[in-house]
Amino acid sequence: MAKRHGVRYIVNDVDAAVAFYTEMLGFKVLMHPNSEFAMLLLDELRLILVRPSARSGGGQRMADGTEQRAGGWNRISIEVDDLDSKVEHLKKAGCTFRNELVMGVGGKQILMNDPSGNLVELFQYYQSQ
Repeated sequence: MAKRHGVRYIVNDVDAAVAFYTEMLGFKVLMHPNSEFAMLLLDELRLILVRPSARSGGGQRMADGTEQRAGGWNRISIEVDDLDSKVEHLKKAGCTFRNELVMGVGGKQILMNDPSGNLVELFQYYQSQ
């Protein structure tokens, strides 16, 4: 059996995160058994969403009592075909961004926040000449 790899995000509200990722970015729900856990899929990217909890799974407190928190600068990166149009649509839908479009060597990108403040990088490669 092939191994499946993914990214786990700690989120404050799993239901809000599921709505965001499915409605705004096109993820599909693989599993959403309760308000503490969900597993989503976009192409080959498996995204695991978990609420910080002292009770179960990947959101449990550390052995020293430290509670996991959402946010930070690590992020998933999603390639889009038309970044300008996607950003315009997401802004109209009320999504928030940490920056404006950045032009790089190979393409352009922007950083948006999910409902818990986790980052999602949207990028578009430049077309080869």
